[in-house]
Amino acid sequence: MRTYRELFAAPEFTPFFLTGTLQVAAQAVSGLALGTLIYAATGSPLLSALSMFGPSLAQVVGATVLLSAADRVPPRAAMCALALFSALGTAVQAVPGLPVPAVFAVLLVLGATASLGGGVRYGLLNEIVARDGYLLGRSVLNMSAGATQICGYAVGGLLVTALSPRGTLLTAAALHLAAAAVARLGLRRRPPRAAGRPSVAETWRGNARLWSSVPRRYVYLALWVPNGLIVGCESLFVPYAPGHAGLLLACAALGMLVGDTLAGRFLPPWWRERLGAPLRLLLAAPYLVFAVQPALPLAVAAVGLASVGFSAGLLLQERLMALTPDELSGHALGLHSSGLLTMQGVGAALAGAVAQCTSPATAMAVMAAASVAVTLALAPGLRPEKPGPEVPGPGGGRSKAGGLSPTGRPKAPAEGGAQEA
Repeated sequence: MRTYRELFAAPEFTPFFLTGTLQVAAQAVSGLALGTLIYAATGSPLLSALSMFGPSLAQVVGATVLLSAADRVPPRAAMCALALFSALGTAVQAVPGLPVPAVFAVLLVLGATASLGGGVRYGLLNEIVARDGYLLGRSVLNMSAGATQICGYAVGGLLVTALSPRGTLLTAAALHLAAAAVARLGLRRRPPRAAGRPSVAETWRGNARLWSSVPRRYVYLALWVPNGLIVGCESLFVPYAPGHAGLLLACAALGMLVGDTLAGRFLPPWWRERLGAPLRLLLAAPYLVFAVQPALPLAVAAVGLASVGFSAGLLLQERLMALTPDELSGHALGLHSSGLLTMQGVGAALAGAVAQCTSPATAMAVMAAASVAVTLALAPGLRPEKPGPEVPGPGGGRSKAGGLSPTGRPKAPAEGGAQEA
């Protein structure tokens, strides 16, 4: 599966795609409306920012208590229920006179449940498309999410002016309802991918099992930490260039679009394996130019070039799936999504703290240097593995150790084997 036509021709991918797009639009619209509402009520920039990005930090809660459900619930039912729950929570936030602490309590709950949504959604993608189509499908979802966020913030700004923040929150609730309807009507019923009942203990066991593998541990760290540090750079665009922050954000989105398109559609497997390390460095290295406080044209070029490196995350996700058993695929992708969003929130907080003591430009350079250092430190554990020695195969044939399973899929390393911690 190497073309967009083949991807959208896959049964159920179109309704799956529309469901995710509607939810991203709802989150963008509601985030802007809620930030406006909280700032008007409190006059606090901090509380306003937390109302928009705080749910990302709340995902760490879901990652520690809910993720075992990602593979133990029927995917369609779970996606519908989570979309309906988001619609309800968003509508509650629009209630006039709702105290600010109550608003943040709802945000915490919605952010925690979103971690389960990521595991269910991306685990289902792994079932809807063939294994060799996961990278292309994920790149399309990334591109759609970026474009939808840009449009969502623009439309959200118009709606806040035309309808008021509370009216805009009700519009976002309606988008969540539409996502639930598309999922219910467009996706077929599937059984859970794993047996057993979800529980906090099972979530911890799943997390421990995923984390116990040394190769998976390196992949997770490479997915979370360098990305989070660079998002910290992006969080300083407003103080760095107050009049041109929108231009910098647009260039970052454009760079991500280019990178995701190239990695998902045009890079053959041979190149994907070899370009992973350069792309991980590209994500951070251009930001080092901010140490000299570059003029706007150079800053724009650096941001756009660096954002192409976000496509390294797609290649790492493909590697993560090759290292993960099927019954843990949703849990593994949910852990990736929750950890990534949590680290992005941590990166933004760290960047803000450094900028408070120095300057936005210096803080961006410091965060970029830290990202490069982390990438270099993780590089030994992410080198492509050489083919193993030939071993006798069934019927006296020869096969490569660590190669493909009889179904043609990459073998995941045995749990507790030589590659385990």
